[in-house]
Amino acid sequence: MQITRRKALQLLAATTPALAFRNSFAARLPITSGPFLGTRDSLAAYRIPAWFADAKFGIWSHWGPQSGVEDGDWYARNMYIQGSDQYNYHVKTYGHPSKVGYKDLVPQFKAARWDPEHLMDLYVKAGAKYFFSMGVHHDNYDMWNSKYQPRWNATAIGPKRDIVGEWKVAARKRGLRFGVSEHLSNSFDWLAPAHTSDSAGPLAGIAYDGVLPAYKDLYHDYTGEPAAFAKTAQAMGRVAPDWWKQQYFNRIKDLVDQHQPDLLYTDGGIPFDEYGLSLVANLYNLSAAKHGGQVEAVYNSKTNSDCSTGTCALDRERGVLDNISPVPWQTDTCIGDWHYKRGVKYKTAKKVVDLLVDIVSKNGNLLLNFPLPNSGELDAEERVTLDGITAWMAVNSEGIYGTRPWKIYGEGPSTKVVVASNGKEFDPNENKKPDLNASDIRFTTKGNILYAFVQGWPQGQAVIPSLGTASPQHPAKITSASMLGQDGHLKFTQDASALRVTLPSNRPRAADIGITLKLTTA
Repeated sequence: MQITRRKALQLLAATTPALAFRNSFAARLPITSGPFLGTRDSLAAYRIPAWFADAKFGIWSHWGPQSGVEDGDWYARNMYIQGSDQYNYHVKTYGHPSKVGYKDLVPQFKAARWDPEHLMDLYVKAGAKYFFSMGVHHDNYDMWNSKYQPRWNATAIGPKRDIVGEWKVAARKRGLRFGVSEHLSNSFDWLAPAHTSDSAGPLAGIAYDGVLPAYKDLYHDYTGEPAAFAKTAQAMGRVAPDWWKQQYFNRIKDLVDQHQPDLLYTDGGIPFDEYGLSLVANLYNLSAAKHGGQVEAVYNSKTNSDCSTGTCALDRERGVLDNISPVPWQTDTCIGDWHYKRGVKYKTAKKVVDLLVDIVSKNGNLLLNFPLPNSGELDAEERVTLDGITAWMAVNSEGIYGTRPWKIYGEGPSTKVVVASNGKEFDPNENKKPDLNASDIRFTTKGNILYAFVQGWPQGQAVIPSLGTASPQHPAKITSASMLGQDGHLKFTQDASALRVTLPSNRPRAADIGITLKLTTA
């Protein structure tokens, strides 16, 4: 019996799933060769590298043309939603979106005073061990010299600089790991309002500029989509045709291939099945080729099911956990809006440090966005927050970097408040957590050292019941106590009820934010 070549391949593929994948997608979705294929089974063998678990703190520049407007996040979408604050601002400031659209705002993004070298010096001084550049937001504008988005990228229009490339050079020069964020997978649906019109008023029914064929490379081409698609598409729906998924793959692969990041962040779960999985595999294979077969790269997904089998590191947008995770994870948050907004009230340094020590005590990392305005310079109030973080980290970071969780993450009033997760990718429970004070303790460990973060300045003594000899945690015997930033040892007692450490009379500069006790164990 003769068997055709096609039949032989089908039979072989049926018994070899990995080969079946290669036969189906290798030509269409070429990736760097290496230990991983773009399948969930293959990617399940991935493990998060130790450097990520050690780093603990990163800074992010969530920056692009929407920042140039300086009116907050999601401007490129909301300016087309009649009645929204940003629509009203747009009409008042620029004109009606049927006449002046997002395409007309992009050139106003100039970055005229952006100095990545200076900013990176500030971020390193503040304690960041990795740095993220925005790669592309939902607005479909690429922040690098994009091969597949030639008209709407930062080297072609706006700053006319390779923003990602310059951030990368500045970060790597200072020994930081470098990451890029991509939000492109949602763009096809997210920009749908640009294809609609006012539903009321004198210009009702007059189409916004998103329908103009000359700008479909920015607003997307809805040819072939259902007539009501623009009115029904969900912002984060990821409903898109195959040609768009292919473009998504091409652009993000171009971003990763050009800039070889250590981290890649996706705004959501791994998108579009084999397209997204192949991008993860490509990232890891590039890293393996660069590091002698060792995968040093990290992919961040916001979907727990992506990360629970290996595959990637879980990211929780503006969310924190209620207990210690067995594997490293990350919270990403911002001191204000994601994109720059004039007059917004920023998180204080105290709030940021409270988040940091809580997250680190639970085996997590904090990725913190400082939103830049059109100019590319931090504003005065951002500098206040950054300077406060810098001052605290200069004294206390020893208890942050390279540490691991203790038996419990902490104690105090804040640990009694349980904030249930909503189970969704966006779970902003950070604002539901109580502020920490001198009664709240968080723990980390490194070898035989136990660090106790006291999130305020107790009067006279720091009392830690979890370290009492009769505590359910059965703590080791404490043999010495000191405070980071202070010379000499502190007097202490450890009995059945608690560890009691006598604090020095001179109050440290950052004591209102918190202090760190360094405890040596037997």
